[in-house]
Amino acid sequence: MLKSILLEISLDSVESAIAAERGGAQRAELCDNLPVGGLTPGMKTIELVRKNITIGLHVMIRPRAGDFCYSDSEFEMMKKEIAAVKKLGAEGVVFGIVKKDLTTDKDRTRMLVDLAKPMKATFHRAFDVIAGPVQALEDIISSGCDRLLTSGQQQTAEEGIPLIAKLITQSENRIVIMPGCGINPQNAQTILDKTGATEIHIGTAATSHAGSRHVVDEQKVKTLMQIISGHR
Repeated sequence: MLKSILLEISLDSVESAIAAERGGAQRAELCDNLPVGGLTPGMKTIELVRKNITIGLHVMIRPRAGDFCYSDSEFEMMKKEIAAVKKLGAEGVVFGIVKKDLTTDKDRTRMLVDLAKPMKATFHRAFDVIAGPVQALEDIISSGCDRLLTSGQQQTAEEGIPLIAKLITQSENRIVIMPGCGINPQNAQTILDKTGATEIHIGTAATSHAGSRHVVDEQKVKTLMQIISGHR
């Protein structure tokens, strides 16, 4: 029996969002500055993307590059950005906060989750630097997050298959575990087969060069959709 797999595309422009939707992706993760892992996009960009696509829109909330230990002023900025994103009609936000000892910042995570409601909350790959992934997953679940984006604490999701599969089993459907990082047409089916994931996050594998930029390629998205739609 075929299992329905949701494809999320990481992107940074209206043009890319439209191409992702035309290619069949079900959700866009909108960021700025993708080369550093994604930062909070501009509010006008969010507004225009929302007006031009009907698929799900999740917005990155990350005030700067680097680590995920945020100052009080940075945390206040994240709260203001979430409030603004909610008014613009996004379905979700994506963030991650870690303490200096590399454990989950449960209290701040819960505050952002509550502020975001009724939007969904994804804890992003900040998880992949946290010590003790088994406890970290429980902390993220107890904080109210709806989804965890992870490479299984490895450089790529393919390398992280063992931990991703373990986390999906541990989660017992209390949270969605979404593999991401380094996923492409050659390894997507293997990752899905070996982990049991029902959602998958793809970045540069869905893009083509447009000058110095990476822009989502509608045909590449269609190819990815064909692969995951045939997943059993």
